[in-house]
Amino acid sequence: MDTTPSFLKRCAENPILSAADIPYDASLIFNAGVTKYNGKYVMAFRNDYGSKEEQWRECVAKKMDRMPPLKTSIGLALSDDGIHWTPGPKPVFVLESDEIFRAYDPRLTVVDGELLMCFAVDTRHGLRGGIARTDDFELFEILSLSAPDNRNMVLFPEKLDGKYLRLERPLPVYSRGGGEQFDIWFSDSPDLRYWGNTQLVLGAEQVPFANAKIGPAAPPVKTPEGWLTTFHAVRIVEEELDSWHTGWHKKYLAGLMLLDRKDPSKVIAMGEFPLIVPETPYERHGFRGDVIFPGGMILEESGEVKIYYGAADSVECLATASLADLLAFCKPL
Repeated sequence: MDTTPSFLKRCAENPILSAADIPYDASLIFNAGVTKYNGKYVMAFRNDYGSKEEQWRECVAKKMDRMPPLKTSIGLALSDDGIHWTPGPKPVFVLESDEIFRAYDPRLTVVDGELLMCFAVDTRHGLRGGIARTDDFELFEILSLSAPDNRNMVLFPEKLDGKYLRLERPLPVYSRGGGEQFDIWFSDSPDLRYWGNTQLVLGAEQVPFANAKIGPAAPPVKTPEGWLTTFHAVRIVEEELDSWHTGWHKKYLAGLMLLDRKDPSKVIAMGEFPLIVPETPYERHGFRGDVIFPGGMILEESGEVKIYYGAADSVECLATASLADLLAFCKPL
């Protein structure tokens, strides 16, 4: 059923952050990580910049071989209510070198009072996942960078038996015959630097509304029933979807699953249908249309859950639901 369930409500002010809100060069603001830290809602967002939609559309119309260049930085925004955001005056995190092209898609988690950021890294020799520590978004200590190809990492907000926990998504192209049947995995670590005990959490073939890759989305939140977490699921479709470029056929949907509290590598319940389906103009049209990509989930004391998601690889949005409805949406496996 490709319809967003009625209990999930999109924020009336969506998009809650876009390029027009940023006081420095910005074209696409999306795939943000969001958490609460020091009494504020904190958002680390992806900013792709350096060229605009009209330039891309012109290149497509002229059938040019090369598209305009885009660079990437990570920016910071703060909020008192989780809806209205004030961006900082400049980017806060950029990785570039002879080997590294960019860092992007930040995810924020507070563990034992420490603010930690996961991020993806494109390099000349593969895709890597990084973890950094910061307390002010000015200085970052990079704790680890994975071997290629592995990204879409998210940390759990609590340790288990003294170990940090994360979900991740390796990209085993060779073993999958060049296809995009990628899955969600679990690892743990004593120190955020060395990761092991890697186990499969959810195979792409287990998600009835996907026919390609899946991956972690927002960091999990702890509930009495288990760890509640979103994931993204890709369906490749025949029709060409709207985008700034040609050949876009991937529809990104948001899914929801519940992990065992004592063994977070085990899925105990999952939504049979997508949690968020691209339906609105800001979700269906943009740099890559029909894309929903959650990156933050906050459980409020009231029982309301805020779900932050990138839309159309272009803007950042918010949807809300009650914890009770989200748990009921997940059916036992």
